[in-house]
Amino acid sequence: MSPSYFGTLGAKLLGGRNFNESDGASAPQVTIANRTFARTYFPNEDAVGKQIVEHSGKGVTIPIIGVVDDIREGALDATIPPVLYFPFEQRCDAGFALVVRTAGGEQGLLPAIAATIRRIEAGIVTRGAMSMLDRIQDSQSAYMHRSLAWLVGGFAAVALLLSAVGLYGVVAYSVNQRNREIGIRAALGASRGAIYVMIMSEAGRLIGLGTAAGIGASIAAAGLMRGLLFGVGFWDIPTLTAVAGVLGTVALLASLIPARRAASVDPVESLRAE
Repeated sequence: MSPSYFGTLGAKLLGGRNFNESDGASAPQVTIANRTFARTYFPNEDAVGKQIVEHSGKGVTIPIIGVVDDIREGALDATIPPVLYFPFEQRCDAGFALVVRTAGGEQGLLPAIAATIRRIEAGIVTRGAMSMLDRIQDSQSAYMHRSLAWLVGGFAAVALLLSAVGLYGVVAYSVNQRNREIGIRAALGASRGAIYVMIMSEAGRLIGLGTAAGIGASIAAAGLMRGLLFGVGFWDIPTLTAVAGVLGTVALLASLIPARRAASVDPVESLRAE
């Protein structure tokens, strides 16, 4: 790793120091551990200054000069493993990857970066150039999660439609059963607005109870599906609030037609029908 690698990725140095230009091929070997490595092998201790033994049979000890925050370099849903990072010049016997942070559009910059590398050293072969966003979106785990999200979203849309139709049916049935009561209220001087408020208040109570039960069930279900969640906690207040708001709005809209029908009841016709 070069001295600017962690800064380019935005990874925070938690302790110790970063690599610098003095950590060359002829300098003593050093390493930087990620947070998981430090917690796994040096729990409740400061990993900076600790020594690790290289598995080469030569008994070479390498000091840990810093601890960096975990970097997700594998699958999105995989557990971050313990990782050790070494200076590039001390471990440059294999291929390497170049990471560049840009301030503008990255797609137009990729060909220019490849051309610059070949201009510096014509023998270097470049391949797999892509933006970090494309790399994430093209990964297998992202594809699986995206497919599952579309599938679950489709079921959620159907469930939303069924819940709206069901609430409409319940409120409409309630209004029809109370047709005589509503007619009497209107005959005694109840205004259309008062009847409207009465029906919508009852619908609101149903919506509130259903929303509370749904939030509790969703938290319980999300706790069992933590492995399918990435970047979202199972107790995510903004998400739960947004979903509850959408469901409540749809449910209230579904109650408008029965409420309007109740407010327009003719008391004479209602009492005559009874």
